[in-house]
Amino acid sequence: MLAAAAVLPPPPTTAFARPVLRSCASWGRRSPPTNSSCSSSSREESLWRRGRSGGAVHRAMARPPILSVALPSDTGRVLSIQSHTVQGYVGNKSAVFPLQLLGFDVDPINSVQFSNHTGYPKFRGQVLNGDQLWDLIEGLQENELLHYTHLLTGYIGSVSFLNTVLQVVEKLRSVNPDLIYVCDPVMGDEGKLYVPQELISVYQQKVVPVASMLTPNQFEVELLTGLRITSEQDGLKACNILHSAGPRKVIITSALIEDKLLLIGSYKKTKEQPPEQFKIEIPKIPAYFTGTGDLTTALLLGWSNKFPDNLEKAAELAVSSLQALLRRTVEDYKRAGFDPSTSSLEIRLIQSQDEIKNPQVTCNAVKYN
Repeated sequence: MLAAAAVLPPPPTTAFARPVLRSCASWGRRSPPTNSSCSSSSREESLWRRGRSGGAVHRAMARPPILSVALPSDTGRVLSIQSHTVQGYVGNKSAVFPLQLLGFDVDPINSVQFSNHTGYPKFRGQVLNGDQLWDLIEGLQENELLHYTHLLTGYIGSVSFLNTVLQVVEKLRSVNPDLIYVCDPVMGDEGKLYVPQELISVYQQKVVPVASMLTPNQFEVELLTGLRITSEQDGLKACNILHSAGPRKVIITSALIEDKLLLIGSYKKTKEQPPEQFKIEIPKIPAYFTGTGDLTTALLLGWSNKFPDNLEKAAELAVSSLQALLRRTVEDYKRAGFDPSTSSLEIRLIQSQDEIKNPQVTCNAVKYN
């Protein structure tokens, strides 16, 4: 939501009474005159005019500090590179608002901007390329705005863009070596690949080694490890394979095993210790939703930041929050007279703010021995 623009008070009436001010009112278009014909009050009026008109008032003022850096909170500052839709909730539309509710400053970069998600009969929009992404990063760098505590990435549709994301990781870590990179390797689901085949090797060889946390689904973890997941032990083994490549936290966000829908989590408190591993059984809801993977990863980022050494607790809160939101979504569609089982559903994100900020734990983690 956009805050209403602040209304500036008018300048002192005496400032307008002096005829000489009319000759100074054009400062917003060219450099101010250097002669003494313009008094300090005229300069004040010129600055006021330029500020009101959206001109370069900042040139005459000191640059303010970045408060999220100067006054750090218990949360942090997230750069989120994901897709965006004008209507509906997927990608950044699904991730930014929940992170803000959990206390994060979030700066989104939209890898694509579409009218709606691609599950609709038609969609239109634009795709950001790697050069355009880097141009945005350079703009931030030129203004010393690259201090982030977290980087979050989701859907990325090309190898060139993904390679630029790797440059972004390197750049952000040169500013903040403690940057946490949370990667949702969005490649497909239920055996269907959404991205070009060549992206798989880039994720395997380049992205996984630099990620702090990975949140693949069952199909994606199979692509990353080459291991078919047919049992819980397969899931744990896949997590270990990914740990050995780099990330300390791995969460298989959804895996259908023996007719049970599971989240399988694994995290290493130190490089030397074996990982602590757990599962959460996720209640099945007879409906198909869009944007839930993006939302899940955002919630995992948010809650794991609050509980950095207790991934079980973070996952319990994330899953419980998501389940409450999905139940609300189904109930609202039914209330509108729509059969939720007949189509994919847009999640009720805004209406579920309480469930995001203060979830009641209804899904409990069970540790593996």
